[in-house]
Amino acid sequence: MLPLLGITTIVVLLAAILSKRMSPLVALIIVPIAASLIGGFGLQTSKFVIDGLKSLAPVVGMFVFAILYFGTITDAGTLDPIIDRILKAVGTKPTRIVMGTTLLALLIHLDGSGAVCFLVTIPAMLPLYDRLNMDRRVLAAAVSMAAGINFLPWTGPMIRASASLHLPISSLFNPLIPVQAIGLVFVFGMAYLLGRREEKRLGFASTDGSVPMPKRELTPEEQALRRPKLFWFNIVLTLIVLGTMVAMGEKIPPAIMFMVGLCVALMVNYPNVEMQRKRIDAHARAALMMAGILLAAGVFTGVLQGSGMLKAMAQAAVGFVPPAMASHIPAVLGLASMPLSMLFDPDSFYFGVLPVIAEVAGQLGVPAVQVGQAALLGQMTTGFPVSPLTPATFLVVGLCGIDLADHQKFTFPLLFGASVVMTIACVVLGIFPL
Repeated sequence: MLPLLGITTIVVLLAAILSKRMSPLVALIIVPIAASLIGGFGLQTSKFVIDGLKSLAPVVGMFVFAILYFGTITDAGTLDPIIDRILKAVGTKPTRIVMGTTLLALLIHLDGSGAVCFLVTIPAMLPLYDRLNMDRRVLAAAVSMAAGINFLPWTGPMIRASASLHLPISSLFNPLIPVQAIGLVFVFGMAYLLGRREEKRLGFASTDGSVPMPKRELTPEEQALRRPKLFWFNIVLTLIVLGTMVAMGEKIPPAIMFMVGLCVALMVNYPNVEMQRKRIDAHARAALMMAGILLAAGVFTGVLQGSGMLKAMAQAAVGFVPPAMASHIPAVLGLASMPLSMLFDPDSFYFGVLPVIAEVAGQLGVPAVQVGQAALLGQMTTGFPVSPLTPATFLVVGLCGIDLADHQKFTFPLLFGASVVMTIACVVLGIFPL
């Protein structure tokens, strides 16, 4: 009874989200509660829900304050000198332009927002691509690779994986740092090859410097928020926050670091209380939307775990997986995670599919952390910039002025290649078993 109820719950959840009959927030709350009541758990359902919410509180806190922190230092113009220097350094040589585009997108994506990354990087670089008659698909691919490979602790997929599997973010992220570094080498290598291909296509030999460089224009409102004199202070503060989080994540919760970092950033950059309130208001919507999704996910995972549905489904599925193949589950999921982005949106996969895979793997002796890490190698990380299920994909093609099909055909192999390389790296480095 419980396995069937659990499977039905997940199917209904996925159908409701993918068909857009319900928003993810509504589906993640209504569907599991209804399933629990149908299963006869009655008032116990409230205990399942509260347990799920409690387990996610640190993750929600970290994500909310990470958004507010990065929004504040971006408003203060911390990234402006870096962006301007990259634009100046790339010159008019296609190879340098594509690699510079990748580096710029990588830096902008430090706040974890794909939309912000694309909105800043593409308009800044597109005039240069057009003036040199470079292929706009290359621009789309470069920003997609940089954003896709950048699965930091405060990005959506990492937060979802941590929340759905009830694992500390540090246990998921820290072992993947060298893997991500290998992925970045692959991405910049591909950017170099794309630039070389453009040079050959254009018959590029040299430039006389006559091609004008694009200039970034700030609105008066943006200019009023800039604090150029505090550039180095904000850089050092950010390094302290991130360094402490990575080095001492087990002892000092990331939420505390972002809370303290936000307070310091606000007091130093915007000592006026009214300005502090406006900066928080400016970024509160994005923080609240994601916090709502995560708390709703706590309802879903809390009900499935507390009612025993998740364990029952896993026990039923264990019989279909040969024990000899169990150790290969992380590697197989790592290879499949990027293509799965074309079928599942992040909420339905991380909160509906991943817990079941992790429970099945756990029944066969495979740690849940390896399953979570495998998913992060592609599922809405390298996969999100080409998935038709994410608005960011349409933002890329819209800003670049290219067709979705052309973008997917051109960029999909590059992003999938990054996932394959990182999966192999996980096996070689011993993160995944052979």
